[in-house]
Amino acid sequence: MSLVRNLLCWMMVVLVPASLMAADSGAAMVRPYGTAWLNGSGVQQASAIFPGDLVQTSPSSVLKIRAAGSSVTVLAESVAKFEGGAVSVEHGSVQVLTSKGMFARAGVVTATPASSVWTEFELTHANGAVQILALKGDLQVSNGSQTTTLPQGQQTTQKDSPDQPQTSQPSTPVPAAKKKRTALILEVAGGAAAAGIVAAVALSLNSAGTPRSISPITP
Repeated sequence: MSLVRNLLCWMMVVLVPASLMAADSGAAMVRPYGTAWLNGSGVQQASAIFPGDLVQTSPSSVLKIRAAGSSVTVLAESVAKFEGGAVSVEHGSVQVLTSKGMFARAGVVTATPASSVWTEFELTHANGAVQILALKGDLQVSNGSQTTTLPQGQQTTQKDSPDQPQTSQPSTPVPAAKKKRTALILEVAGGAAAAGIVAAVALSLNSAGTPRSISPITP
């Protein structure tokens, strides 16, 4: 029993600082479902992703980013930048599920959970417009000049630039078909976030003191 107790103590000494370092680095895990790219290079299996990294999906693929308390599904034909506690959408759509206040932005528009409860929403950026759907929980939507509340089950559209008239459309109910598609995508792309975070921790520690590189990790 004494040997087991000592072993557990040493494990805590090693693992607790490692988890804190991973949290500070903002590292997460990314996994493609189909043809996708990470910083311009094809990614075929689970890999580490860091703030500032860019991901892109093909017309027939999605890509899942998993972080502590949050996950982001980058939908088909989309380009997005991972920012640690946020995701920036250059083009296309992302779905965010978070209990940590992760937000999404496109141009001057930002969608942020209104509370710390589990919140799920979708943001689409195309043709100078940003459409936001509050699938679970309320959102705070800012267009750079004003902030409004988007209730659960509602959607709104904003302009992505201050150069365009900010005539946002009134919020309307989210179509039932959109809710069903969201549930299917999350079910297919879902998984255990804990395993991804452990792998990200290991990669972050192994790369300390050396130039950063993103290496595939066995899923």
